[in-house]
Amino acid sequence: MTTKTKAFDAAEYLETEDDIREFLSRAAEDGNTQHLVHCLGVAARAKGMTEVAAKAGVTRASLYKSLEEGANPKLDTISKVLGVFGCKLSITPDDSHRHA
Repeated sequence: MTTKTKAFDAAEYLETEDDIREFLSRAAEDGNTQHLVHCLGVAARAKGMTEVAAKAGVTRASLYKSLEEGANPKLDTISKVLGVFGCKLSITPDDSHRHA
């Protein structure tokens, strides 16, 4: 008997705005920008790419291109997409770089 499996898709589990905000907040914690961009794409799929693109003021095709694997979107695009989810960028000191 063969067991059928399918790829895990986190977008299927992001059911509420709070789920998405928490997901993105956790994604941003490690400072890995490629991971954050990937997670923005997951969140956009969960909410609907067309809706996210319209609210962010970009075309659907542009949004897909900005959030695809290996993309390097503009900071402005990241900020707009985060805004759709009720999130914003912030800068905090990195205590590991403090000089004594």
